[in-house]
Amino acid sequence: MKPNHKGSAQLFKNPILEKMTRTHIALPISIFLIIATGLVYYGITNGFINILEAIGFFFLGWFIFTLMEYLAHRYVFHMDTNTPFKARLQYLFHGNHHEYPKDKKRLAMPPVVSILYASAFFFIFKIVFGTFVFGVVAGMLFGYAMYLGVHYIVHAYPPPKSFLKQLWINHSIHHYKDHDKAFGVSSPLWDYILGTMPKRNK
Repeated sequence: MKPNHKGSAQLFKNPILEKMTRTHIALPISIFLIIATGLVYYGITNGFINILEAIGFFFLGWFIFTLMEYLAHRYVFHMDTNTPFKARLQYLFHGNHHEYPKDKKRLAMPPVVSILYASAFFFIFKIVFGTFVFGVVAGMLFGYAMYLGVHYIVHAYPPPKSFLKQLWINHSIHHYKDHDKAFGVSSPLWDYILGTMPKRNK
């Protein structure tokens, strides 16, 4: 799909649904940073975890998020579109972003959808980690907020001169050169491990 540098896709005919698909990037980032902070604070002050456990499981949650980010991007957002239903679903999730990569209001899922996902993950991970879930999910939400920030920067600004430059290059390759490479947006870790890192020109 050829990308457009201007414009925006129409995903729904219903104006209310259509409006709900757009969000300013500061809103979800703020929401998830606040929730992440609240989870750690609540867990510590109510005796579910101590400070060292909170720190350790926070970083574990952040690490888990990098893998989830990679897997979702590679296998869900870039799913095979071999049926009309899958094609429609893929376009709603991600295809519209590849067609209109400069649409700044569609660089994040609507906050309502993201909060529903976060709530589901909390209860799923509570089964696995017990009370350590307050640190794990806080780390995951922090990782998601960082992902949103990096994703916005690489689409909204020219190549930065900081450590973000390589992430900017990788994501540009993913969008404009090879859709099957560089699935990690906030971290190239899993691209290196799973063999989808773009080869660098000498």
